[in-house]
Amino acid sequence: MNENNQKIRSTTIIAVRKDGKVAVAGDGQVTMGQTVMKMSARKVRRLAGGNVIAGFAGATADAFTLFGRLEQKLEEYNNNLMRASVELAKDWRTDRMLRRLEALLIAVDAKSSLLISGTGDIIEPDEGVLAIGSGGTFAQAAAMALLNNTDLAADEIAMESLKIAQSICIYSGGEIMLETL
Repeated sequence: MNENNQKIRSTTIIAVRKDGKVAVAGDGQVTMGQTVMKMSARKVRRLAGGNVIAGFAGATADAFTLFGRLEQKLEEYNNNLMRASVELAKDWRTDRMLRRLEALLIAVDAKSSLLISGTGDIIEPDEGVLAIGSGGTFAQAAAMALLNNTDLAADEIAMESLKIAQSICIYSGGEIMLETL
């Protein structure tokens, strides 16, 4: 909560893996209370020399802290996303300062798609789709339907799913940022 007691809400991040490709898309809208504050926030970024794509949902400062920590862990463990994520989740759960962070991360590389949480969870989906944020369930449902019933590529599914979530979730909107591997 900020000083005006208004919760800053935002985001839909989706990762789609299909046919050896992975795409991560995120909306750009930041909302405070009932007011849209920004439409072009960058919630998806490349890490580890471009070999990892990560997206966040939650408090921005917390997410940047986690991006930095994940980048450090990737360097420490030779860009091994799974190992770096496990170590980040351990720190996040046990470190007094990190425990207070309110965010979720999706991180992907050529082999893995992971959801990383502050409760120590690291989830790798069975179907190749992960989504977080206020519009995450809408985007995930759309992606699952498109994944199994169309010939669309991973990046096209991510974009369409995010557009569907934006049409339903008032806290998701603005520019769509897309990164692919």
